[in-house]
Amino acid sequence: MKRRDFFTSSAAAGLALGVTGLVRGGEGAEGKSMYVLTKFSFASREKLEAYADFLKLAMPAVNRAGVEPVGVFRLRAEDNPDLNLQADPNDLYVLLPHKSLESVVAFTERIADDPAWGSPEAQAILMAPKDDPAYERYESSLLLAFDEHPSLEVHSQKETRIVQLRVYESHSIERHLKKVAMFNEGGEIEIFRKTGLNPVFFGQSIVGLLMPNLTCMLQFDDIDAMEAAWAAFRKHPDWQILSKDPQYKDTVSRITNLVLRPLTASQI
Repeated sequence: MKRRDFFTSSAAAGLALGVTGLVRGGEGAEGKSMYVLTKFSFASREKLEAYADFLKLAMPAVNRAGVEPVGVFRLRAEDNPDLNLQADPNDLYVLLPHKSLESVVAFTERIADDPAWGSPEAQAILMAPKDDPAYERYESSLLLAFDEHPSLEVHSQKETRIVQLRVYESHSIERHLKKVAMFNEGGEIEIFRKTGLNPVFFGQSIVGLLMPNLTCMLQFDDIDAMEAAWAAFRKHPDWQILSKDPQYKDTVSRITNLVLRPLTASQI
C-alpha cells in the first residue's frame, strides 16, 4: 500500500471510530455506552465546594433524565505525588454515562424543565452573574465504550474508595487503534480484571483533547488496594507475554494518570 493510501485509510478509520454504528438508530455502536467526561475549573475552593453542593442537588434530575450512575470526583495533591502539586487543584471531574448518542444530544433538553432547578440553591448557580461566575470554564470529551467493556461498572461503595483516571495517548491513529485492539482482542482488559484493576469504563475518544487517545477509569477500595493490584498486574505471566508482542510496539506515547476521590454527589 502506498504511503498516501495508507494515511487516508488510517485517518478515515480513526475519524470514524464507530460513527457508522452511532448513527444507526441513534444508538451507541452495537449497543455500547457513550460517556461524557468533563473537567470543571473554579476560581477558588469556595466556588468548587458550592458547585459540588449543586451537583448533589442536581443528581436526582440527572438520573430522571436517564443518566446513571454519575461520577463526581476531585483530585488531591497527596494522592498524586508524581504531579508535584503544591496544593489541591480547584477542579471537578464529572462522568455522565449515556446509553446512546441520542441521549447525549438530547440530555440538556430533557433536564431543562426539571423542577429541581427552581430552588434558590440551584438558581444561585445557574443564574450566576458574569462578574461572579459559578465556574471558570469546562472541557469535555465524548467517549465510545470498548467492545470488551460495553457498559459502566461500579466495584466499590466504601468511603475510602478511589478511582484512577488514565489517558493513553498515541502518536498516530493507526497506533491508537492498535492499542484499543490490545485491550480488546489482545486480552489486556481481562488481565486487568484478573489482577484487581477493576475497570469502571474504557472509552475511545470521539471528540476531545489530546487525540488520538483512549481513556479508562479503574476503581479500588483504597490506595493500598490500587498499589497491590498494579504490582500483581506487572508480574502477571499473561501481561509479560502480551507486553512483548511486537504488533503492539509503540502504541502509547504518553499516559496521564490521575488518582481521584469521589465527592458526596458521586454515585461511583
